[in-house]
Amino acid sequence: MSANVLLALGLLLVFLGLACAFAWVALRLVGPTGVEKSLAAIGEVQVASRDLRAQQLQRPFSERVVDPLLSSFVQVGRRFTPDERILRIRRRLDLAGNPVGWDADRILGLKAFGGLAGAVVGLVVALVFGGGPFWVLVASVLFGLLGWAVPSLWLYQTAYDRSERIRRELPDAMDLLTISVEAGMAFDAAVAQVARKTTGPVAQEFTRVLQEMQIGTGRVQALRALADRSDVPELQSFVGAMVQADAFGIPVASVLRVQSKETRTKRSQRAEEAAQRVPIKILLPLIFCILPCLFIIILGPAVITILQNLKGL
Repeated sequence: MSANVLLALGLLLVFLGLACAFAWVALRLVGPTGVEKSLAAIGEVQVASRDLRAQQLQRPFSERVVDPLLSSFVQVGRRFTPDERILRIRRRLDLAGNPVGWDADRILGLKAFGGLAGAVVGLVVALVFGGGPFWVLVASVLFGLLGWAVPSLWLYQTAYDRSERIRRELPDAMDLLTISVEAGMAFDAAVAQVARKTTGPVAQEFTRVLQEMQIGTGRVQALRALADRSDVPELQSFVGAMVQADAFGIPVASVLRVQSKETRTKRSQRAEEAAQRVPIKILLPLIFCILPCLFIIILGPAVITILQNLKGL
């Protein structure tokens, strides 16, 4: 092979190498083609949809299913509930401590759902027992009313239990508050001490008072809001005494000492009152449950013997 041919082959290889290099650089600069872009976009959408579905499945069942279902019943509940009743439900929520995730709309949705579920249960029960159209209607109405009333009854019981816990725990909290103030702490620091060292609804209410004062609400307004959120007379009396002490410049320690003594006295009086009601409460079970059993055990054998003797005559 001559030198010219080798030179031509070498130049051709160099040219092909440079052409491939320039083509690769051009493709890197231009980017993917339209088809490649479309395929990449489809892949990103599929990945995003899978991620979104995974995120949705990670949410609790109540948020994915129960909440959307209840939201459809809220309008029905509002339609059959007067405005005064809605205000009363909000008041009960305040007394219950405003549980997380619960509001007036949720209660109304549960009432509507409970009414519908109760009507269906009443219909099924009446059909199972073979009732006629009249009994089917009566059972549906009664169970529907019961299902409508169950959320309100639950809210009332929750508010009542919380008020009773405040009555029981307030004297101890008042003692700790009094000791803290008499030890030289400021009233706000003493309230923070009670909220940190105790648990329960009293600690929660004191914590909320501190939070309201931290965001700029005055002490008097925060204490009055505390009284408005509760129906416990002892707590309202404490708030009234502290408001008067702040208005007239009365020493806080002496006011707290009087309030602590008064709350402990009222707790003792409630315990004595509950003890005095025990004989009255046990009277009906004693008459209708215990005494008949005693009569059967004591007089039963004698009655059987008397009847056998009479048959022998």
